[in-house]
Amino acid sequence: MPVRDEEPYLADSVARILADGYAGDLEIVLAVGPSQDRTAQIADELAAADPRVVVVANPTGRTPAGLNAAIAASQHDVLVRVDGHGFLPPRYIETAVEALARTGAANVGGVMVPEGVTPFEQAVARAMSSRVGIGGAPFHVGGEAGPADSVYLGVFRRDVLERLGGFDEHFTRAQDWELNHRIRSAGETVWFEPSMRVAYRPRSGLRALAKQFHGSGRWRREVVRTYPDTASVRYLAAPVAVLGLGVGTAAGVVGLVGGPAWLRLGLLAPAGYAAILGVATVSEGRSLDARARAWFPAVVATMHVSWGAGFLAGVRRERG
Repeated sequence: MPVRDEEPYLADSVARILADGYAGDLEIVLAVGPSQDRTAQIADELAAADPRVVVVANPTGRTPAGLNAAIAASQHDVLVRVDGHGFLPPRYIETAVEALARTGAANVGGVMVPEGVTPFEQAVARAMSSRVGIGGAPFHVGGEAGPADSVYLGVFRRDVLERLGGFDEHFTRAQDWELNHRIRSAGETVWFEPSMRVAYRPRSGLRALAKQFHGSGRWRREVVRTYPDTASVRYLAAPVAVLGLGVGTAAGVVGLVGGPAWLRLGLLAPAGYAAILGVATVSEGRSLDARARAWFPAVVATMHVSWGAGFLAGVRRERG
C-alpha cells in the first residue's frame, strides 16, 4: 500500500484487509510518503499493534516508487496492490489467489466501484461507472471474466513483476496501465475477474475532479508517446472533442461579431455536445436524486474536457 495523506481512511482500510478471511499467511507493507496529516503516526501505530503490518519509507511520495519499495520489503509470492483509501470486500484476496491459480495469469483484478455520499459525489460515481462518462473499460463498467488490457489495482505473481522490473517510476500516473501493457507484451495474461469489486470514494468537488482527470489525460498521452501502438479511438475521442469544441466555439463567435456568417456553423459543435449531455443525463441519471442529476452534465463535461485537455498538453519533459 503506497500511502500519503490518508489519515481519514488508512486504519479502516488496513482493518478490512486483516479481516478479509484469507486462510494463508498475510502481511501488509505500508510505503509511507511525506504527509501533511497523521498518516505516518497511524501507520506506525498499526505496525506496533499487529506484526503482520510493516512500514517502509517512500521519501519521494510518488506512487510507483512506493509500490516498488513495498514490493522489495515484502516476503511472499503473491502481491496485492491496495490504495490507502481503498476498501477491499471480504474474501477479495482468496478470490484473487484462486483466479491466479486457475487462469495462470500474471495479474488479476476487478472493478472499481465508485460510491458517492454527497449529491456531487453520487453524480461522479455514476459518470465514472458509465460508458458515456469514462468509456467502456471493463474495470469501470463491468463485463465478463477474461483477458483484459488492464484491471483495477491488481493482484500479481511476484516472479513476473521481478522479471519485468516492477513499476516504471517515470509514470507518476497510469503506472498500472503501463505495467499491464508490459505484462501482456511479455506474453503473460492480465485477467479481469468481475467478482472482485473494490469501493472507491470519488472526488468531492469540480476543481478536484478536473485536476484528477487532467492529470490522467496527461499521463495517458505519455503512455501513448512511449508505446504508440496503444493509441486507440477511445483514448483519442476526448482530445479530438476538445479541439472540435474549441475551434467550433471560436469560429462561431467570430461569425457572430462580424466575420463571415458561415462561421456561425461552428456553434453547432458546442450545441451538439450540450445535446449529448442532455441525452446522457436522461439515460444515465434517471435513478439519481434531483440534486445529483443536476450535477451530472457538469460532471461529465468536466471529465471529458479535463481529460482531453490534459492529453493535448502532455507531460512536460525536462530539458537536458
